[in-house]
Amino acid sequence: MRWALVKVCLAVTAMVVVAFAVPLGLVVQEMASDRAFSNAERQAATIGPTLSITTDPGQLRKAVESTQMGAARRMAVHVPAIGGGAPVEIGTTRAGAHAVEETRRMGRAMTARLAGGGSALLQPTALGSGDIAVVEIFVPESEVSNGVATAWVVLAGVGLALIVGSVAVADRLGARLVRPAERLADAAHQLGEGRLGARVPEDGPKELRSAAVAFNSMADQVVELLANERELAADLSHRLRTPLTVLRLNTASLGDGPAAEQTRAAVEQLEREVDTIIRTAREQRAPASAAGGGAGAGCDASEVIRDRMAFWSALAEDEGREVRLAGVDRTVRLPVARPELAAALDALLGNVFRHTPEGTPFAVDVHDAGDAVIVLVSDAGPGIADPDAALRRGNDGGRDGSTGLGLDIVRRVAESTGGDVRIGRSMLGGTEVRVWIALDDRARGGSGGVRSRRVSRRKRRG
Repeated sequence: MRWALVKVCLAVTAMVVVAFAVPLGLVVQEMASDRAFSNAERQAATIGPTLSITTDPGQLRKAVESTQMGAARRMAVHVPAIGGGAPVEIGTTRAGAHAVEETRRMGRAMTARLAGGGSALLQPTALGSGDIAVVEIFVPESEVSNGVATAWVVLAGVGLALIVGSVAVADRLGARLVRPAERLADAAHQLGEGRLGARVPEDGPKELRSAAVAFNSMADQVVELLANERELAADLSHRLRTPLTVLRLNTASLGDGPAAEQTRAAVEQLEREVDTIIRTAREQRAPASAAGGGAGAGCDASEVIRDRMAFWSALAEDEGREVRLAGVDRTVRLPVARPELAAALDALLGNVFRHTPEGTPFAVDVHDAGDAVIVLVSDAGPGIADPDAALRRGNDGGRDGSTGLGLDIVRRVAESTGGDVRIGRSMLGGTEVRVWIALDDRARGGSGGVRSRRVSRRKRRG
């Protein structure tokens, strides 16, 4: 592209130089010729007054020799025969008799090309007797072309300078165009090779800036889509842990025997495989590309919580856990998709069953705060030693064997609405997880946003 632009500028500039320099050179050459013959005409006119007074050869010879052209032997005077006398020829004659007679007959000046080079100006002059004398001035070729060669050299130099300058400008302009295009191509190759951090500086011409903006936007979309895909894989894998938890707890009641041991071993193996999938997906996930919680969908929080508690209550009854549910006797609309809220609640209740002993009571409370809904999940277990670490992305505190994704799912659901998640000590003596879900944009920009920022600062300090 760069060389193509240089060639185009070279061709255009060369055509412009030829179109202007050649006619200008011809004009200079014509001006030099006109100047030489005009000077010859003036020199021929200087002998006119003498011819009008006398045709005496001696006096005419003196008059001719006194002129510049006569002294240089470039002037000749042709006087015709007068009153039966002989014609008079003074000076060095170069033009032929035919040219002289033709000038006398036509009565106007004419120019004759000479065989030996140069030209002869033949100027007719009227005599007192009414006859026509002819004054001949020799104009050498060097005088006709005087200064023409210099003019052509100057024009050629100017044309060459213009061509070189246009090539240099075209090269710089081509470089300005090519470098952003090369950077764009290089970034495209990097992105194709899997280096998702490849981006293009948004500089250069307007069109290439637009292409760079579009490429960077596309790359961001690719990163986000891949992150969302990995997040979905991790979330789906984590949701498998809910039925796995039930299976693991149910296998504990199978008693002894080879079949029971094989079943328990199979469930443990399956649980390890699911944990491996979750950890692998989280390790590959882009840090800043967590998917949103589906705020545009919406669901009835009371209905979802009642439904999930019906599932977990059966398991709680088998383990002798006391369950308390409050605040779900009326409709509470949330800007969260039903599957996302169900996944978040399953993650919290699954942690209760996984990390507290059998028989440990737990409770789920729903509070409508006007601009937000607060969901509290409390238990009477041993609690979490480091709540800040538990909220840190990818780290579920001191709960051994955890992938850390459970609280991460809950946190993303809350923060998608402008809310947050906090861990504290419950009234039952164990852990209390408080999920603040904002209901409108005012809550997102107000208290919810403030809480979210405080949580972020707390995580950074941790």
